Amino acid sequence: MSIDNDIKEYIIYISQVKNLSDNTSKSYQRDLNKLNSFLENLKIDDYSDVSMDICSAWIGDLFSQNNNPRSIQRHLSSAKGFFRFLKKNNLITSSPFELVTAPKSASNLPEVLTPEDVEQLLNFKPNSLIEIRDLAIVELLYSSGLRVSEAVNINIGDFEEDMTFLRVLGKGSKTRLVPIGRFAISAINNWLIERDKIVSRSDALFLNSKGTRLTVRSVQLRLKKMALKQGLPPIHPHMLRHSFATHMLESSGDLRTIQELLGHSSLSTTQIYTKLDYQHLAKIYDQAHPRAKK
Repeated sequence: MSIDNDIKEYIIYISQVKNLSDNTSKSYQRDLNKLNSFLENLKIDDYSDVSMDICSAWIGDLFSQNNNPRSIQRHLSSAKGFFRFLKKNNLITSSPFELVTAPKSASNLPEVLTPEDVEQLLNFKPNSLIEIRDLAIVELLYSSGLRVSEAVNINIGDFEEDMTFLRVLGKGSKTRLVPIGRFAISAINNWLIERDKIVSRSDALFLNSKGTRLTVRSVQLRLKKMALKQGLPPIHPHMLRHSFATHMLESSGDLRTIQELLGHSSLSTTQIYTKLDYQHLAKIYDQAHPRAKK
C-alpha cells in the first residue's frame, strides 16, 4: 500500500477532473494525511487491513482531539471520497468507510446583519484610494451575494450590459450571471477611476497598492477594519452573503431565484435561509401579537 502516492493521485483527480477549488482540495489532502498518520501508527500497510472498526476508531481519535462534529464530518467525507476513488481504480474491492457515520453537528444558523447594520456599514465615507476600493468590494458583496473568493477573482472584462450584470466563476468552475445594484455600480465606477492611477498589468478588478490581485485574506482584514470604524462588531465577508440571501428571502420569498443567485447546486443548501426567515417572523410575532407577549 502506497497511500502517499494514492492520496496525491486523488488530489490531482478532484482538482483537475472534479474541478474542486484549491481550498477544498487542500482541506481533503490535510484530512487524508491525518488518516495516513493514524494508519501508520497502527502499522497498517495494506488496504485490506483497514476495517470498519479501524475507520470508526479514527473518527473516535479525531473526536478525542477536540475536533468539532462539523470538522469530523468533513474528515469522513474526505475519507469516503478517497476510498471510492480507490475502488473505482480497482485498488480495493469495497470501502470500509461506506457505513461509518460521524456525530451530528448542531444546526448552527449563519450569522446575518440586520438591514440597519448593513446601512450603518455602508454609510462609509472613503478618504483614500484604498478606502474607495474597500467600499466597492463591500457594496458588491452585499449587492450580489458573492463569495469573497469570487469577488477577488473578478476581472474587468467580466461585466455585461453596461455593468448591470456580472459573470461570476463559482465553485466547481461553474459560471453564473448575477445582477448588480445601483449603489454597487456607483461604488465600482468610483473605484475604476482610482484604479487607473495604479500601475498594473493585471486584469483583476480589485488590486492592492502594488498593482496585484487582492487576496481573500486582505478583504477579510479590510472589512473587519471598516466595520470597527463604523461602530460595528467585526464582520467577515460571508456574513454579507448570508445577509443578502436572508434579506432577499424576507422580501421576495423566492427560494429558487436565491439559489441561482448564490450559485448553490442544491436547493437544500439554500433552504437554511428559510429557518432564518422563520426566526424573523417569530420575532415579529412575539413583538406584535397581544397574546404572544411574555
